[in-house]
Amino acid sequence: MIYTLTLNPSIDYVVEFPSLCVGGITRIQKEDFVFGGKGVNVSHMLKILGTSSVALGFVAGFTGKAFVQGVKGYGIQPMFIEVDDGFTRINVKIHAEEESEINGLGPVVSKLYLDKMMKLLDEIKENDILVLSGSIAKGMKDNIYADIMKHVEDKRIKVVVDACGNALHHTLKYHPFLIKPNKEELEEYFHVNLSSINEMLVCAKMLQKEGARNILVSLAENGALLLCENGEVLRCNAVKGKVVNSVGAGDSMVAGFLHVYEQKKDMKKALQMGVACGSATAFSKGIASKKSVEEILERMDANL
Repeated sequence: MIYTLTLNPSIDYVVEFPSLCVGGITRIQKEDFVFGGKGVNVSHMLKILGTSSVALGFVAGFTGKAFVQGVKGYGIQPMFIEVDDGFTRINVKIHAEEESEINGLGPVVSKLYLDKMMKLLDEIKENDILVLSGSIAKGMKDNIYADIMKHVEDKRIKVVVDACGNALHHTLKYHPFLIKPNKEELEEYFHVNLSSINEMLVCAKMLQKEGARNILVSLAENGALLLCENGEVLRCNAVKGKVVNSVGAGDSMVAGFLHVYEQKKDMKKALQMGVACGSATAFSKGIASKKSVEEILERMDANL
């Protein structure tokens, strides 16, 4: 089973209109509610591909209740802990002459609820996969992902970490099965400017020396680079297309990779599916449909 953990999920209120009237009234032409957060996005893409997962995390308030119902509507099995301080955040995504975002804070998660989450994680069995991704909720230290990995260390599960900065750094000593940095996150982590794929590969090798087993580097329109724990380096180019929305593309890449890896244990095919899912979501308004992923895969095969 695959478990995804989203510490600070969100309801995205997406609105579209031609222009924002500052100081006046703006009438919305189109609106939508999207239930997400990085781990939930992974679960959503997995469900679309036909792989089951359990979505873990924290919710609060009336928005938390709406969030859980929304996740159920995606066909995802939710296992969220309700906390009593604050409410699940609402992020406003404005699509006008320019794109703007107003992101909420989210609830405060105390040690009491963190302990409850640890007890839920005790249900994970050997050979399961746990995906830790996204921002950390208020009240948590930046080593929370490392604490979780330490807690499940004896279970012999595969842990995927999609985080940045100190939150990622603290996990490396526990040897995550897969991490997924992008160019900007590599630059932030190593305090450098990267101008080539070879330079990113050097950074990936340094992360491997720090403890990560496999490093999947998202290269946006250039596909992805995978440094395997056996030292093999794999590349997969992306197909061309119009980027509509980059939110969830990296999460879709993780989902596509895990979907194939779980079935075939084939790194090359897993990488290809990851790039296909990431591209398909980037070319869609939300998490991509299975049909969109299949169309991208066909175009990728034609380019081989």
